[in-house]
Amino acid sequence: MRSDVEFCSEGRTLHGWLYRPGAGADTAAAVVMAHGFSAVKEQYLDRYAEVFQAAGLGVLVYDHANFSASEGLPRQEVDPVLQKRGYRDAISFAQTIPWIDPARIGIWGTSYSGGHVIAVAAIDRRVRCVVAQVPFISGSLSAQRRTRSDLVPAQLRRFEADRAARFRGAAPAMLPAVSADPLQPCAMPGPDAHAFFTGTQDFAPNWHNAVTLRSAELSRENEPAVHIARISPTPLLMIVAQDDILTATDLCLEAYQRALPPKDLVMVPGGHFDPYLRHFDRTSTAARDFLVAHLGAIV
Repeated sequence: MRSDVEFCSEGRTLHGWLYRPGAGADTAAAVVMAHGFSAVKEQYLDRYAEVFQAAGLGVLVYDHANFSASEGLPRQEVDPVLQKRGYRDAISFAQTIPWIDPARIGIWGTSYSGGHVIAVAAIDRRVRCVVAQVPFISGSLSAQRRTRSDLVPAQLRRFEADRAARFRGAAPAMLPAVSADPLQPCAMPGPDAHAFFTGTQDFAPNWHNAVTLRSAELSRENEPAVHIARISPTPLLMIVAQDDILTATDLCLEAYQRALPPKDLVMVPGGHFDPYLRHFDRTSTAARDFLVAHLGAIV
């Protein structure tokens, strides 16, 4: 069974889905889930939630502040600090649901939110286990790889001009999330990113191909993996794509090496978006088995 839910985070109402497992114990373990950079829950998170639900887990899936039906201004702004706080408030909300065991809650994140859950698991001991799929590791290192050094000064000037304009009361500058034109600046470059997002428009109409320019600036400041060694003793599963250029494979593997046990690593072929589609069965099953093992779900 799936129901629509809402909860408050940082003064904003966030909207999502709550999945309750079928027959079994009066209380169930649960997993909290949210999507990555600019993405909304309809972009395949329902498929993961259904796998976890079938294994006896409750699932709370929600949209980040400023996106889809969730409240927040500026619209389409990806604020990593706000989104991490959203995860923590989602855990608090899940703990108020009568049939969820408040001591058995895990978190799952993917891409940008894969970085969020690394940080949240390191600082919030209510988290019993964490799954980070193709996680965002380092804003500074990612920026160095995505932007040629000779183009960085102009990019920083755009950030400064936007900040000055917003201070004067102007609307925030916007940036495409993805683009088919390799010469057009966008938040997530590459044909695979464009194909993934535009391929979901029929069933995810609330996704919009735009983020604030400040989202890119905030991304440069986001360093979730500095916390990774502090996740232990909370169990960590990291799912990494072998040829990921968006959240680079080598950065993910280096971060995994810095994590302390207990930890598990699953490698899948392909690029950043293959875990959602071509290797969905493998990634969803790996996450399901890990969550069940550490949360003690009852089928």
